Amino acid sequence: MFAEERKQKILEFVREHKKATVQELCDAYDVSSATIRNDLRELEGSGLLLRTHGGAIVKSKAKFELGTKEKKILYKAEKNGIAEKALELIEDGDTIILDTGTTTLELAKKLGRKKNLTVVTNDLDTALILDEIGIERVIVLGGILRSGFHCTVGSRGRDLLAGLQADKAFMGVNGFTFEKGASTPDLQHAEIKEAMVQAATKVYLLFDRSKLGRKAFARFAGPDEIDGIIIDEITKDELEQFESSGIDVCAVNVI
Repeated sequence: MFAEERKQKILEFVREHKKATVQELCDAYDVSSATIRNDLRELEGSGLLLRTHGGAIVKSKAKFELGTKEKKILYKAEKNGIAEKALELIEDGDTIILDTGTTTLELAKKLGRKKNLTVVTNDLDTALILDEIGIERVIVLGGILRSGFHCTVGSRGRDLLAGLQADKAFMGVNGFTFEKGASTPDLQHAEIKEAMVQAATKVYLLFDRSKLGRKAFARFAGPDEIDGIIIDEITKDELEQFESSGIDVCAVNVI
């Protein structure tokens, strides 16, 4: 296993289990404690986790959010699977909203398989991808650049969304609970997400199961505003809870 691949796996392990000891990581990846400690030092230096005496813990305050660069190394296979499932919900001729995020970016890469789409987005990386793959109508929301996240926020984008009507919105999320709904750490980002939700006939959340049960700082959609979720993995009990709440579930795996 290459060093970068190992660090990605370590980060995923810590985020899933909330904490990890050096010995657990040594056993999991068959390397020395010195190697693990060095990996943890580099991951902490990038702001991705917090080292403790003998291990590491997840960095998960309500207002904490990884930047786009850091998010791209997490759950790559899961994001690809989620994007494939989301693509099944898009029809030729649809007008869709693509929220910012690394999972929605994976969906954007696949939209060349569809015809005659109109795509609205506030994500700069997504807009460039859509241009490269030949999507004819791409509407980029203006506003203030959110530093480190390659997207725009602010009233200009909200005003434009207020005059639009889309068939479907595909939204990223930092946390989802049945009590609070969908949430994100940044208040300005929550406002633009809320406007996206209001502009769409159908609203779908795209997230890996690590986000399930988490609460971030600012809510942008209640459970009653969400039509469906696309998730990498879900239990049968969780599936029943979503369906009893009127939320459709499209899962890569049911466990």
